[in-house]
Amino acid sequence: MEKAITRFAPSPTGYIHIGNVRSAIYPYLLARQSNGSLILRIEDTDRARYVEGATELIENTLEWLGLNWDEGPIVEGPHSPYFQSERQKIYHDWANKLIKSGRAYADPTPPEKIAEYREQCNQAKIPFLYRNFRPTDVPEWQPGIPLRFKTEPKNYSWHDEVMGDMHAGPEVLDDIILIKKDGYPTYNFAHIVDDAEMGVTHVMRGVEYLSSTPNYLAIYEALGLKRPKLVSLPHILASQGNKKLGKRDGAKSVTEYRDDGILPEAMLNYLACLGWNDGTEQEIYTKDELIQNFSLERIQTSGARYDETKLIWLNGQWIRKIFDEQGVENLYPRTQNFWPQSAENYPDDYKIKVLSIIYDRLKTLSDLRNMTSYFFEDPTIDLDLLTKNKFLKKFSESELETLLKQTITKLTNTKAWDADNVQNSLNELLVETDKKPAELFGLIRIAISFAPFSPALNLTMEVLGRETTLARLNTVARSI
Repeated sequence: MEKAITRFAPSPTGYIHIGNVRSAIYPYLLARQSNGSLILRIEDTDRARYVEGATELIENTLEWLGLNWDEGPIVEGPHSPYFQSERQKIYHDWANKLIKSGRAYADPTPPEKIAEYREQCNQAKIPFLYRNFRPTDVPEWQPGIPLRFKTEPKNYSWHDEVMGDMHAGPEVLDDIILIKKDGYPTYNFAHIVDDAEMGVTHVMRGVEYLSSTPNYLAIYEALGLKRPKLVSLPHILASQGNKKLGKRDGAKSVTEYRDDGILPEAMLNYLACLGWNDGTEQEIYTKDELIQNFSLERIQTSGARYDETKLIWLNGQWIRKIFDEQGVENLYPRTQNFWPQSAENYPDDYKIKVLSIIYDRLKTLSDLRNMTSYFFEDPTIDLDLLTKNKFLKKFSESELETLLKQTITKLTNTKAWDADNVQNSLNELLVETDKKPAELFGLIRIAISFAPFSPALNLTMEVLGRETTLARLNTVARSI
């Protein structure tokens, strides 16, 4: 298999959202599968939109997901620098090649005049193409004057690895800006130069760039550069499926998902499969499985609908997978920022016991805050939970009090306090009280936790311990 040199080239203009990340995942998978390399390049030439700290956020996000890059910031490599703002001389050198060959010109036309040209076309109901308004008096190019590409309109054909064979006519070719007034290159020019200089073999980007491809092909041709393989990635759609997912649709940053208790394995798994599948019914993929099974041919051409519910479900599956396959010692370190505040002074071994009986109910790690608080502090007594419970509401207060006192006596006499002995005592109590499990066990569960649900009763009681369990049962019995 040909070694693929791929790149992820984000702009540091804010938080990194899920659409950005998927544009990093596919290049990463292809590079790893082919024993190639992934380049991280920071496209920071739009200085007006530059956000301080955004580059570090990009790096941290990739590291969190395990998408290690082979060249780029921190790592460095033979194609440094990796910040476009530091590559101006390179762009200017390539721009001068186009000037010398007559394929680029300085354009002193003021924006107001260009706006007039555009309005003329609107009035005439014809497409606006700047090449029809090229200035006749062209000065020598120098800082402060935009540089435009001088296109030669013609038909272009190319193959997109996802979309297939594509064609475009001369009507889409125009004199696009290569270097802006501030001396920085536009994306349209910079990415072509960078990809060529860095030896990129596969250019993966959103399908929204498909309409601009003919102009890119014209620049490749004018510079005498070999085209890389072009890979257009379908949009990630809002949950309704009617438009591209955006901030207004509730799209959160990857950092927010991390802080909400989403695991990197789940996020990587979900986004990789959002617009790609290997033709099977498999849903849970490790990173190694994704690398092994990934192929450009299986990227879908239509947009993929974003479903946060599916992500959360998948996260729950990964929590259980990590616990079952790697043990609690691998899952527990990931939970450090997600316990309730009341757990702060409890030792690790106690919290590990709690995690070991609650993990299979977690959908996100942040669920720990609400689902485990009664393990660390006495719950607030809410007798309505008893009177409204469908199994307990038929009992009078005195009957409930009697059941609790019988339970206290039985558990007080339980010899060894472990899950098996506690369960034996509970089973004996069922016979002695002639009650159904949903009735007796439901009463005990509410009395010791006042939570909507809890792990297996005997496991919960084992972790809480005899003293705490009996104290809570006594408190509720006195409160009825």
